[in-house]
Amino acid sequence: MMEIPFKRPELTDRKVILSHLEGQGFRGCERTFANIYLWARFYDLVWAEIEGTVVFRSVFNGKYSYTYPAGNGDRQGALKRLMEESRGQAFPFALHGLNKKEYEELERYFPGKFEISWPRDVEDYVYETEKLINLSGKKYHGKKNHINQFKAAHPDWSYETLTDNNVEECFQMALRWREFNGCEGDPEKNKEMCVALNSLRLHKELELRGGVLRANGEVVAFTMGEPVSEDTFVVHIEKAYADIRGAYPLINQQFLEHEVSQYPYVNREDDTGEEGLRKAKLSYHPVFMVEKGAAVLKGESI
Repeated sequence: MMEIPFKRPELTDRKVILSHLEGQGFRGCERTFANIYLWARFYDLVWAEIEGTVVFRSVFNGKYSYTYPAGNGDRQGALKRLMEESRGQAFPFALHGLNKKEYEELERYFPGKFEISWPRDVEDYVYETEKLINLSGKKYHGKKNHINQFKAAHPDWSYETLTDNNVEECFQMALRWREFNGCEGDPEKNKEMCVALNSLRLHKELELRGGVLRANGEVVAFTMGEPVSEDTFVVHIEKAYADIRGAYPLINQQFLEHEVSQYPYVNREDDTGEEGLRKAKLSYHPVFMVEKGAAVLKGESI
């Protein structure tokens, strides 16, 4: 059996990886290059081109798991190669991040061979961009209120596109945010901050779009993201000082208005099962969720 040439993603791999992902109609946040690149070190993520498709392999709880082969090549052939690899290394064959269309195809290729689960904690929240820009109607009344309070308290507030001219101030704001939020003692928060800082450092190389909110001349919030498909934009990073009322809803609204309005949908990622985050994301009224299946060959446990 020929060994699959998995390797860690590099910035120079962006074009090749995206050539397989683009045009596939993906809406999940993991199918963007910045997400793949920035989180690779935390999940031992590697990638390979197999049978004209792209596949990513990660480590969860000490065990390998693959993404479904993406692209226009021989996906069934790629899956067979992945199964051979897992058998050869004596670990259970598992897939993660499947959408419904991929699972249906998997069932056609291997009828009745897989067990699938759809974990709620990893589902992405997708919203109508226009609704999050306009915030009209009773259900967004609270958000509008907070934004108005921010504007009243900071009449000199301003919004800017993220550029080389303000990225260093965002970096310094992120470091202060990390200090205020006790990230040092929390491994998950620390990972997230590493990703946020690297997103700022590499915003041009990763072709991220960003927005910056100021009050009294100081940066009080910033956000960044990238398109995942022709109709959907993913917001990866959003940081604001929690004690400045309205900073979070305003950076969200301004960023979408100025940088994202041409995309009908905005994906604001999952809630990781965290209750406060789930409540906050539901309060923006998602139009649908991106489900992500986890599949394992029957008779094998993950």
